[in-house]
This record gives sequence, structure tokens and C-alpha cells, in this order.
Amino acid sequence: MLRFVIRRVLLMVPALLVVSAIVFAVIQLQPGGFLTQYLEDPRFSPQTVETIKRQFGLDRPLHVQYLRWIQGIVTRGDFGYSFLNGRPVAGLIWERVGWTVFLALVTIACTWVIAIPLGIYTAVRPRGAAATAVNLVSYLGQAMPDFLLALLLIAFVLSRGGANVGGLFSPQYIDAPWGWARVRDMLAHLWIPIAAISLEGVAALMRQMRAQLLDVLGADYIRTAHAKGVAEQRVLWKHAVRNAVNPLISLAGLSLPGLISSTILVSIVLNLPTIGPFLYDSLLNKDQYVVTTLLLISSLLLMVGNLLADLALLWVDPRIRYQ
Repeated sequence: MLRFVIRRVLLMVPALLVVSAIVFAVIQLQPGGFLTQYLEDPRFSPQTVETIKRQFGLDRPLHVQYLRWIQGIVTRGDFGYSFLNGRPVAGLIWERVGWTVFLALVTIACTWVIAIPLGIYTAVRPRGAAATAVNLVSYLGQAMPDFLLALLLIAFVLSRGGANVGGLFSPQYIDAPWGWARVRDMLAHLWIPIAAISLEGVAALMRQMRAQLLDVLGADYIRTAHAKGVAEQRVLWKHAVRNAVNPLISLAGLSLPGLISSTILVSIVLNLPTIGPFLYDSLLNKDQYVVTTLLLISSLLLMVGNLLADLALLWVDPRIRYQ
């Protein structure tokens, strides 16, 4: 298995190079550019615009810009500078990546902890009142946009006299040192973004688990286990659930980058310090080094997520062997 992991890690390098080259080229295909706003502003002379262009290396051919950027990453860990404020890209992303990964991991954990038991329950007891209510909520979860749910939760909290809405901390705790008071304040704010982001994932994963388990429960080996007199709970958990969850583990590798890139609107609505709004602003302003780095990180997370999903699948199902 160690050889499998090493081979997968080594294959990530050329894949990331291809992704970065494609993204770098696609950004240049957009009409206009970062300097367009200066050309249209009478306060900036053409000489000033040319100076800014030379400062950021935009006067060079596209392939030269890309190679210099890659060279800076490999030799110095330098991802370039943001066009908007002149700060290093790595520092700007590092300020946000911690909270982004934290929210993504908490959301994934909550999604699985809630969705898997609900999927099992609705598959085992598909015609009860509770199963009908859960299925109704799942339909609403898949149909309702996450930012709309965030707005509804904010309105609900405000209507009850609450104030813990927006961001992850109250103003007095934003720069405060860590302690129990700051942790409690974060938890009071955290449930709204987690609920808004995870509801759609819970609904989708629950329905997938239900469908997979219903298929497995009708398989021949399940009927054979029942005929041999194996206990119902043992058949359900050892044979049915364990086999039904395998395809869902493979899909889990796609969820981490999806949570980072697909929650831009809810992050803007709730004023979350995540990468999503930062990526949105960078795309609008054609900040090419920031956009390319963020999409490169998203691709890396996708590859790492797939690798972790494969390893988790190996742990869950010993029959699987990776050569």
C-alpha cells in the first residue's frame, strides 16, 4: 500500500502542473484585464499604467509569466503578489485557508453523522411517519439554496432577540486570545453556517445511502443470511450497511473542494473568513496569481481527498487491494 500512496503522490505533480497551466491561460482569455480599470481612469497616465505592468511582469509573454511564476513556487515558495493590494498571495490565502478547511471538515463530519443514520432508518422503515417527514426535509434541503437558508436562519435568530449572526465571532472576540469564552462565542455563531452549508449535503447523502441500502437488502447474500438464521441486527450492520456505504466513501473525496468553492454565496451572506468570497473578488478583478493559486489549491484538495477516500475504502472493505 505504501507504493500505491507514493505513486499517487508523485502523479499529483504533473497533474497540478497541467491544471495550473490551463487556469493561467484561461484567465488571460477573459476580456479586459486588471489594468483596464486604470486605463479607463483619467487620474492614471499611460506611463503610470506601463510602470504597473512592468512591476507585475505583465509586459512579458504569457509563457514567460507562467514559467517565472512556477519557478518562484519551486525555488522560493513564492506564489506571486496580489494585484489588488501588492501583498504576497501566500500570506493572503494563509489568512483564510485555516478557517476554510476547519468549516469544511466540520461540515463533512456533521453531514455524515446525520445523513448515514437517517438513510439507514428510511431504508429499513420506508413507510413510517418519521421516514416520510425525513424524506420531506430532504426534498426541501436539495431544493433550497444554501444562502437562502442562511438568510432564513438569520431572520429567525434576530426575531428571537439573538445577536450571534454573521461571522464566526462577536466583535469583542475577533482578535481576543483563545479561551473558553472565545470558544463558546464561536460555537454560538458556528451553528448557522454549518446548518446552511450542510443541509443540502445531508439531504443528498441520505438519499444515496437509502438507495444503496435498499439495493443491498434485496441481494441474494442478504436473503441467504436471513435463511441461515443470522440475527437481524448483524445482517443489517455487518453485511448490508458495510457494503452499502462503500460507494459513498468514494464520493467523499469530491466533497472537500466542493465545500470550498461552492459556498461562496453563503460565505458572503454570513461574512465568513473563508476562501470563497476571496476567490469571487479575485475573479471579478482578474487577479491572476491569486485565482490560479486558489484553483491550484482546490485541485490539490480534490486529489488528496480522492486519495484519502481510497485509503478509507481499503480500511472499510478488506476485500479491496491496491497494487
